[in-house]
Amino acid sequence: MDFSKINWKQFAVSAVIPLAVLVFLGIWPTVGPTYQVTLFTYFLLYMVIAVSWTIFSGTTGYISLASAAFYGVGIYAAALFGEKMPLIFVIFIGGAASFILAFIVGAITLRLKGIFFAMFTFGLVLLMKEVIHYLEITVWNTRGMFVILQSNEAIYYYMMGIFVVTMIAALLIKRSKYGLALQSIGENEEAAAHTGINVTMVKILTFAVSAIFMGAAGVVMATKMTYIDPGIAFNPMMSFSPALMAIFGGMGSIYGPVIGAVLFTYIQEELTTGSLKSYYMLIFGSILVATILFLPNGLMGLVQSIWKRIKGEKRAPTRG
Repeated sequence: MDFSKINWKQFAVSAVIPLAVLVFLGIWPTVGPTYQVTLFTYFLLYMVIAVSWTIFSGTTGYISLASAAFYGVGIYAAALFGEKMPLIFVIFIGGAASFILAFIVGAITLRLKGIFFAMFTFGLVLLMKEVIHYLEITVWNTRGMFVILQSNEAIYYYMMGIFVVTMIAALLIKRSKYGLALQSIGENEEAAAHTGINVTMVKILTFAVSAIFMGAAGVVMATKMTYIDPGIAFNPMMSFSPALMAIFGGMGSIYGPVIGAVLFTYIQEELTTGSLKSYYMLIFGSILVATILFLPNGLMGLVQSIWKRIKGEKRAPTRG
């Protein structure tokens, strides 16, 4: 093997840094305070949801607001099956149920475009909330459900496992022929169809695959709650937050949604628990508006732009 041909900078970015981050995440529950472990669990949750959202919406340009529906399906899977089988099997059930729901919804709605698709997917969240509420009242004769709890460490490691699988799936999709097809669809759907791409099926399958991880995350996070009901499970903020996190971090790179999710969650935590909590929505909204107006490619786009300028300054003297 000729080591001189290896691009060591690219190798560090693509392998060493992610591996170091994984090692850190793996040992964190054993050395970190309880509060910080819980905070990192929420980091992992929103990283999973934001990356999952970007797999479909970030490449195709179809803005999905159905994340809360798939997440809520996972939460109810935990409530219905948590007492009957180990958590790992419930995670598979939650992911599979979300896949099936997304496949059916995608087959119906992915012929719609623009605002119509976004409105329909958000309508799905409200529909699921009302359907489950109706079932609870009229069929199950209950109001809300209890969930079997797990320890903080178990929840953390399950979320970490789902995060790793989500990142691997996102990378594989991005570097596969489906990734190229999705990119083509995002740039020009009609042209992609003329090249022989089955546009509708690619969109439906990718939409359904992205929902798997949202449902699986819902199963795990449900085990932090003693009680759930449709209002908790199908919270509309779980639809808006992933989109905002991905935009905040930048959708041009797979790491953009990850960075956006971490910073977004941390800012949210600080604003809602600190002395500025009365101004939370005002400050939060201002940050988002500023990001959209001045950072159209997100934080990753800003970093890449600065890096290009630094490289350009270094090269200037040699050209002169």
